[in-house]
Amino acid sequence: MIVFLTAVAALILGYAIYGKIVEKIFGINEKAVTPAVSKCDNVDYIPLSEWRVFLIQFLNIAGLGPVFGAILGALYGPVCLFWIVLGSIFAGGVHDYMAGMISVRHGGQSLAPLIEKYLGSKIKSLFLIFMILFLLLLGSVFAMSPAHMLADLSHTPFIWWIIAVFGYYFLATLLPIDKIIGRFYPLFALLLIGVSLAMVFVLFAGGQDFYPQLTFANLHPKKLPIFPLMFVTIACGAISGFHATQSPLMARCLANEKYGRPIFYGAMITE
Repeated sequence: MIVFLTAVAALILGYAIYGKIVEKIFGINEKAVTPAVSKCDNVDYIPLSEWRVFLIQFLNIAGLGPVFGAILGALYGPVCLFWIVLGSIFAGGVHDYMAGMISVRHGGQSLAPLIEKYLGSKIKSLFLIFMILFLLLLGSVFAMSPAHMLADLSHTPFIWWIIAVFGYYFLATLLPIDKIIGRFYPLFALLLIGVSLAMVFVLFAGGQDFYPQLTFANLHPKKLPIFPLMFVTIACGAISGFHATQSPLMARCLANEKYGRPIFYGAMITE
């Protein structure tokens, strides 16, 4: 249990100390006009409150990957905590913060235009090909998994739920961000955080011991190799390139640059 609590404390300290260092290196300007204000169109560019943007960003990046990845990664033993903690503080948090804030400084642009500007059109084309394939795979998983769960719980046909999920995706994409995403995502994010805290409380109350001893030994029951499998299994929970595609969405809703650290860096630590 001490190992688990130490890991949680390290994440909090990492946000407070290293997150502040990253923010200082980037050099925020609290008086700068953000794209949410200068380009406000009440569709994609809308100034939203800090807490709402944080919860939306958190839910955007805390999908099935971090949940399933962390569960499967826990089989390796306490060594997975080191990867999650160190990865989130020194890699994932920095990556998400920089991706979001660079987008803020470039008018809320998404990743593709930024890649073209700094790396050229050929790299942009390569990125777009990779992203299309990646999103097809990711979209399939993110649609099928909840559809299967809802079908099992309700004992209704799977096809109904898969149509409902894609219908939701369609509406959330077309409608202004404050109509569906800005209204329901914060509630879903609070639910996810609440369930996580409740689970930890129940485990503590039940006397369950979280990693009773600190060891770097591979405890995986099937002895699957730590390298590279653990880092692939726990990818989104420590660092994820996919987050760079999500951060610009919230960069268009950021009312002030000072909110960048709690929203982008903080959401990664919370995840």
